[in-house]
Amino acid sequence: MPNELIWFLFAMLNFSLLLFFYRMFGKMGLFVWIGLATVIANIQVLKTVELFGLTATLGNIIYGTAYLGTDILNEKYGKKDAKRAVWMGFSTLIAMTVMMQISLVFNPGPDDIAHESLETIFGMIPRVAAGSLAAYAMSQYFDVLIYDKLRKLFPADKFLWVRNNGSTMLSQLLDTAVFCSIAFLGQFPMTVWFEIFITTYVIKFIVALIDTPFMYIAKYIHQSK
Repeated sequence: MPNELIWFLFAMLNFSLLLFFYRMFGKMGLFVWIGLATVIANIQVLKTVELFGLTATLGNIIYGTAYLGTDILNEKYGKKDAKRAVWMGFSTLIAMTVMMQISLVFNPGPDDIAHESLETIFGMIPRVAAGSLAAYAMSQYFDVLIYDKLRKLFPADKFLWVRNNGSTMLSQLLDTAVFCSIAFLGQFPMTVWFEIFITTYVIKFIVALIDTPFMYIAKYIHQSK
């Protein structure tokens, strides 16, 4: 199965799971999902794949669901809850980074088979996490503010796609610039780094478009709450 098809099906699964969490657990489900998505995205991003003939990193889809989650919170519950969700994701990532770094300090047992693999993955996490934390904090706050501004400019339901896509696409550009600079600059040749930067943003742009119908579905879930 080609990567492009897997990627599309994976996107459908991620957004569907977010709606499942929201449908089952309401607002709290979105808070949990945003924390979960932030951690998983920072592990998946370590893997590079070929998509449409270009080098790209994984993690962009589930990371995009975190933006959809904050947009849903902003739309239905207000800016305050959206900001709380941003800080929950931020705190979750810090906690995961600290705990996994401490776990690597333990001397593995003689029959251990996992330490080297964990070290390969989580040994890179501090730099990736630093880039992600900086990018996440700036871009998510930017997303919340831009969404709030757009909601005031375009309050009608027919402009929901403008609020959702406009805020996400602008904030994802900021996120990509900050994250790729801190996490990958100097780790790859400049040509590869630039390719990762461009493909990362293009993929995030496409993810933002894909999440639009899911935003409309979420709009009418728990309408009375």
